[in-house]
Parts: sequence; structure tokens; C-alpha cells
Amino acid sequence: MKTARTSRITNFSLDKPNTPLGYRLACHHLGPNPDMLNIEMVDKINSWKYTEDFHQEPEIIARARARAEELGIESVTPSVGSHLALLVSASQAKAVVEVGTGAGVSGLWLLSGNPNVILASIETEGEYQSHAKFAFNQAQIPASRLRLINGKSVEVLTNLADETYDLVFLDGDRETLGEQVDQSLRLLRPGGVLAVAHALWRDRVPDQMLRDDNTMTYRTILETITNIDQFITVLSPAGDGLLLASKRA
Repeated sequence: MKTARTSRITNFSLDKPNTPLGYRLACHHLGPNPDMLNIEMVDKINSWKYTEDFHQEPEIIARARARAEELGIESVTPSVGSHLALLVSASQAKAVVEVGTGAGVSGLWLLSGNPNVILASIETEGEYQSHAKFAFNQAQIPASRLRLINGKSVEVLTNLADETYDLVFLDGDRETLGEQVDQSLRLLRPGGVLAVAHALWRDRVPDQMLRDDNTMTYRTILETITNIDQFITVLSPAGDGLLLASKRA
């Protein structure tokens, strides 16, 4: 596993001004016991790995993941997949669109969140979608719940109806990611959620010294989405980073 920079907070207390607000609030709720106010953060990398391994992936999705690996397709991790399934379930989403079908791993996670959700999945590679279709058939997903669209992401998104979708998941063409975000804002109904995979791009986005094209793309997207007043945003370290933005009602 790659080594990432992590902050190590030791012996913090309510009296230290450099202690993050969240930790100070946590200490406040722990009460006056001095032993509880001297807490050491042990290993953030280990915590990340624990959360990644925490989710048990269904066998049908694990088989789709194995096929994806054979094709050289990078799929969402089980942790990211679980996030997507939870979003669909919690919102009782009925219509979802994803950019980047791959071999069907993320689509299976999205479809698992609600038996009534309909997924429109966009992919430029016909071969990938053939494998995804096989995965959906194995999972006995009815054809009525699927729209597999072969085409360029922005061109397809442009032709979808305004404020129709409960969730948009972007995990495809990085070169047009900014345009995809613009289209997503139009497509989402009020209260709908935009999810962007790889938001921390190989743990490189936080390091301002790293300025390669992919890193800059995601760094710019984070800034852009955060500055859109219509979005309420949160950034999760799940997988390769998952940015979530809910469109204000």
C-alpha cells in the first residue's frame, strides 16, 4: 500500500488553540475525566484500510470485479460501492445515471440500493458494456431497470431531461469532467446527489506541490463544486476519494 501523509494529533485538550474544533467538541462531550482528554491518534492509514475491508461484497459483484480486473478496468472499491448503495437506499432513488459503466461493478452496487431504481449507464467502450450486460444478467436485473448507452458522456448527458435524476455518479472521462458536473447540476432534481469518484486521485490532490494533469483536474473539480451555491458538499476518503454534493431543494 502507498504511504500517504497523515496528521498525527497527540495529547490535545480543550485548552490548545491548535486542536481541531471537532476534537475539542468531542472532548467536551467526553466529560471532565483528564484521562479522556489525552487521546492519541494511532494510525489513520490503518483506519482507512479497516473501513475499506469492513464491507462484505456480494458474490455476484465480486465476480464482476474479477472480470473487470482481467480487462484492466479499475472498479470502485467495496467501500465506495456501499456508499452508493446507501445513497440510493436512503433517498429511495428511482432514477440514477452513471458515467463509466465499466464491467458493471458500480452499476450493481447502485441497483442493489433500491429494487425499483432505474439505471442509465453511459460508456464509450462497447466491449466493457458487453461485460456489464453479462454481469447484470447474472444478477437477474430486469431489462426494464437498465439503459446501457454507448456514447460520449457529455453528448449523452446533454440529451437527458432536466431535474429528472435522483443521483448522478461520475466515474468516466476525466477530460470533460467539468462539463459533466455542469450537466449533472441540470439533471438532478432538488435534493438529488452528485457523486464523483477518484476525488483524491491517488492521494495526490491534497499535496499542493503535485500538479500533473489528473491531479489538477480533480483539485479544480473539488474547488468548482464547493463554490456552487446550489450544492451542499462533503468529501469522503473512501476508495480513491468520493466527493458527494446534494442539490439544495
